[in-house]
Amino acid sequence: MEKVNFFNSELFHKNAEKSFLIHANKIQDLLPEADIQHVGSSAIPNCMTKGDLDIQVRVHAEQFSKAVELLSNLYERNDESVKTATFRAFKDDTSNPPLGVQLTVIDSEFDFFWKFRDVLLANYKYRDAYDELKKEYEDKSMDAYREAKDIFFQRLMETPEFKKYDK
Repeated sequence: MEKVNFFNSELFHKNAEKSFLIHANKIQDLLPEADIQHVGSSAIPNCMTKGDLDIQVRVHAEQFSKAVELLSNLYERNDESVKTATFRAFKDDTSNPPLGVQLTVIDSEFDFFWKFRDVLLANYKYRDAYDELKKEYEDKSMDAYREAKDIFFQRLMETPEFKKYDK
């Protein structure tokens, strides 16, 4: 059973930002029209993190297939993740920090990672609740944590703070 552990993001912030810029530049060279966002807990100061880096690459629908092809040349496809006509996940576990890339079509069902980041950045009560959830799952099953995290974010999507980003 894979266990999950968390750390204060400040321990990883500089390295995560540096790594984000390196990967964002590589991706931007391949996909100049993409919107590339640093998302996930490492993008939120003083938030607990697993110590990884998450990047969302947002493209228009007509660019999606080409983006999948190009990102597949840079990163390993994350076959454990959801795969749809508007979402693909990639990873690089050898990167420092380990990297997850979420490719989404702009305004599609999975175009929410940047919204979660912005809601957590602007609302201490949600950020604190998210950190409390992480503390509860410290050194426990990664699968159990992911299930609880999914429930947390489903609830967050119902808040007025999140809904203001919906069109």
